[in-house]
Amino acid sequence: MTSCVENETNVTFDFDVKNILDLIMEQVLSEENCPYEAQVNLLLTDNEGIHEFNRMYRQVDSPTDVLSFPMIDFEKEADFSIVERQEADYFELDSGELLLGDIIISVEKVTEQALKYGHSQKREFAFLLAHSMLHLCGYDHLTGGEAGVMEEKQEKVLAALGITRDVD
Repeated sequence: MTSCVENETNVTFDFDVKNILDLIMEQVLSEENCPYEAQVNLLLTDNEGIHEFNRMYRQVDSPTDVLSFPMIDFEKEADFSIVERQEADYFELDSGELLLGDIIISVEKVTEQALKYGHSQKREFAFLLAHSMLHLCGYDHLTGGEAGVMEEKQEKVLAALGITRDVD
């Protein structure tokens, strides 16, 4: 499993960002029965930076908390069999790892939302990562049913890691 973190801000947190990414990534992929070693890239930016990405890629003219850019065109959520049919498209040549995709998080939104929801920045950061990792595994929340499935899975991942609302 490989993760890469790039921070284009001056913001630092009181937790190890890469460690949390790796924990969330490993837990989500385990829960979703991913049979491959995988690779994910994370960019930490500010509200202005994520606003630009949101405008460019989603045509939404406002900042958001997290953006997900999946590399796999899942036909069904977390059905990794699709990658076997198109190995050249989905695996990194040198490492053989599955290229899941990229995540962009606004560090300002992490702080804002942690205050708003009354929990730690670590919990908010982990929640956004779990949410985004599920998107990278083919999940979406366009309907109420889909949103409910994602919410349940996110909470299960965070609970398994002991990252709850009442724990820093």
